[in-house]
Amino acid sequence: MAERLRVKDLPVDDRPRERLIHHGPRVLTTSELLALLLGAGTRGESALDMGERILGTFGGLPGLARTAAAELAAQHGMGLSKACRLVAAIELGRRLVREQQSKTRIRSPEDARDLLMEEMRYLDKEHFQVVLLDTKNQVLGVQLVSIGGLASSIVHPREVFKEAIRRSAAAIILSHNHPSGDPTPSQDDIDVTRRLREAGKLLGIEVLDHIIIGDNRYMSLREKGL
Repeated sequence: MAERLRVKDLPVDDRPRERLIHHGPRVLTTSELLALLLGAGTRGESALDMGERILGTFGGLPGLARTAAAELAAQHGMGLSKACRLVAAIELGRRLVREQQSKTRIRSPEDARDLLMEEMRYLDKEHFQVVLLDTKNQVLGVQLVSIGGLASSIVHPREVFKEAIRRSAAAIILSHNHPSGDPTPSQDDIDVTRRLREAGKLLGIEVLDHIIIGDNRYMSLREKGL
């Protein structure tokens, strides 16, 4: 079998790094961007080939976004160092989106969905988060409260409102994801929402909504009268 072409064997103008420098990152394919993060391939497999293989193994970027570093590191030729670079790059992308949206004004459940969807839809465990809002319903921040198992997330009023009190939030929006992809609320979801809403009344912090994130679907308990 012929040896695969290595990145350094490509014409200079076709190498991912040179293309990024001269034309910007948008011209690169996803596998080329991964190749730059990986840095080097293995004997008989270039970084480009490895990037393509990793994408195929995990179902593209959505799959990579929900894959732990240890699982990535177990792939042939990866190792922990390369795996950590990929996970760190994905997390930087998430944080960039969040910071760009940090002064978003929430006017509707759709606005809350837009703020939360891309970060939460790929998570393989339930994450319970709180969106902190000022008096004009502008986002002060998004605070992670708890990470549960695949089926449940444990939340306590003390933890839910701690950051809201510290940041002098006027209101909050509760949010969590359903790893199954189905955002239909469970009875536990409804009971927790009511309990936290009552706690908010005592603290003077209004609970405006509870947004449940599925796979590109969401449910607003406020819209459903729950």
